[in-house]
Amino acid sequence: MSQSPILVTGAAGRIGGVGGEVVDILRSRGLPVRALVRTDDDRAQALRSTGTEVVVGDLTRTEDVARALDGCRRMYFGMSVSPPYLEATIATAAVAREQGDLEVFVNISQLTVSQMTLRAMTDSLQQRMHWLGEQALNWSGLPVVHVRATVFLQHFFFSQWAAESIAKDGTIRLPFGGAKTSPIDARDVAEVIAAVLEQPEAHLGKVIELTGPRSQDMRAVAAEYSEALGRTINYVDVPMEEWRTRDLPARGLPGHVASHVEIMAQLHADNRYDRLTHDFKAIIGRPATSIRDYVARHPELFALRDATV
Repeated sequence: MSQSPILVTGAAGRIGGVGGEVVDILRSRGLPVRALVRTDDDRAQALRSTGTEVVVGDLTRTEDVARALDGCRRMYFGMSVSPPYLEATIATAAVAREQGDLEVFVNISQLTVSQMTLRAMTDSLQQRMHWLGEQALNWSGLPVVHVRATVFLQHFFFSQWAAESIAKDGTIRLPFGGAKTSPIDARDVAEVIAAVLEQPEAHLGKVIELTGPRSQDMRAVAAEYSEALGRTINYVDVPMEEWRTRDLPARGLPGHVASHVEIMAQLHADNRYDRLTHDFKAIIGRPATSIRDYVARHPELFALRDATV
């Protein structure tokens, strides 16, 4: 493949962390990587320590994107849940189109987009922007690959908030009722993206849909936590209105993020996350990471600790 650097955006992101995982995988294979980050901080320095070239810039500013993309023939586009997401998508597409020599533009999207049409949207502004962003990228004529992933295991629902309540009283407290879900490890998503970036030809113009290895209700999910942690974890079905008015506001999330998370919870309760695909195994050759294995691999997050500390 071309030895020009592969541009990775969102490499210093927090929730999910797909961009950083993509960088890690590509660098482990000796491939040259350039990372576009918003802030030159400790996370940027950690990227440099892997041999990654770091460019500081704003994805909504075309001059910054042009500087980052210059000399790159392949790129991954990802951005955190934020109000300027659509602006950044279009700005990046405009730069890539003008450059004119891109071999692949891998776009991380949401699997909810697969359920959306012009006449059937969700109430999440973020999900609507993902849908619109995909339309703009398709219109651009760029060699696009859309990677639509379901909810991440690294999401608040299954990591931070689950870890807190597990430490407190051995429960997972969410308002999902008896609905099913199939969360996926962000590392698995990054593996697929890295594979496409390395060998894009077979994937150009396609949509890749990613889920975990099984779709199951939250009591079955809690059983996987129990197996991984070696103790009983129970699911507590919190009434949606109670969770919406008491639990969620207490988290202090920014308004755009809080609204998106609230709608994700409602879509879960409506069984809209009951999804199962086999694209991960078809591309990587093994099943996606189970909840049990994810929890077992992250003792730093789920280890038993004194909840009073």
